[in-house]
Amino acid sequence: MRSPLYIVLLVVLIIIGCGEEDKVAKEVNNIALELRISRFDNEFADASADDIPKLRKEYPFLFPAPDSVWIAKLQDSLQIELRGEVKNEFKNFDREKTDIALLFKHIKYYFPKYEVPRVITVTNDVEYNNRIILADSLLFIGLDNYLGPEHKYYSNLQNFIAQDMDRDFIVSNIASAFANKVVSRPKERTFLAQIIYYGKILYLKDKIMPFHPDEQKITYSEDELAWAEANEEPMWRHFIENELLYSTDNRLSPRFIDPAPFSKFGLELDNESPGQLGRYLGWQIVRSFMNKNDVSLQQLLSLSAEDIFKKSNYKPNK
Repeated sequence: MRSPLYIVLLVVLIIIGCGEEDKVAKEVNNIALELRISRFDNEFADASADDIPKLRKEYPFLFPAPDSVWIAKLQDSLQIELRGEVKNEFKNFDREKTDIALLFKHIKYYFPKYEVPRVITVTNDVEYNNRIILADSLLFIGLDNYLGPEHKYYSNLQNFIAQDMDRDFIVSNIASAFANKVVSRPKERTFLAQIIYYGKILYLKDKIMPFHPDEQKITYSEDELAWAEANEEPMWRHFIENELLYSTDNRLSPRFIDPAPFSKFGLELDNESPGQLGRYLGWQIVRSFMNKNDVSLQQLLSLSAEDIFKKSNYKPNK
């Protein structure tokens, strides 16, 4: 049984935490932000051959090829169908615009010097590995990668790939692209260093996209996140008992870190599990560390996996 003092302290910490969240939300909302979104996908879909020079002038970075290539794309029946599917799904982009603006406001709050890029929506022939491209001043979103997991264009893809090809994951994918620029890859090759690297990315997403649920941050379904939460303790026990944390075995990444249909413990439960469970556990370690240490977000990003792990006093939920 918890002591009365413990309960009082817990309530106080919750109140303080809520107060901090309210303060951040208020300051974020007060950040002035000019977000420019250009619907190139729509402009090109509505264009004729005579419009190509005008589009080239407006979007020179999209037109390395000669006009004849773009005119051929305008007339190609498969490209016409693709643009039609995108136009039908994204008749309205208002919700995404609001959420992208809120994401960049949170990024500006934690990284004040960050220059918000111009956002350009395009089609990219369902090149899902490049659905989001974040350059210094430009952010490209390939909308044909967000038509919904059941869309016919994705029928040949494995379910674990298609499941996040939905417009609900656009903000999460943008946040990941930003995180990849500010979270340095670990120099150590240990499994612990790898999972805490991804834990930092997911914790950063906690801070810059708190308005989206956890399953969208890690690109899980609700059921997959529930499975990870319910099995956190046995997963952690498996890693400890098999001495995996300080292993440098390259085979651990495809088993527990890389996107996959399921994680590979070598147990009967494998087919029930989601992939990327190493990332999930790294996330919980980083969260535990931040709950127990007075460290800024920028300081966290520069700390070693070993420091984070030792000071996290991580104990999985049972």
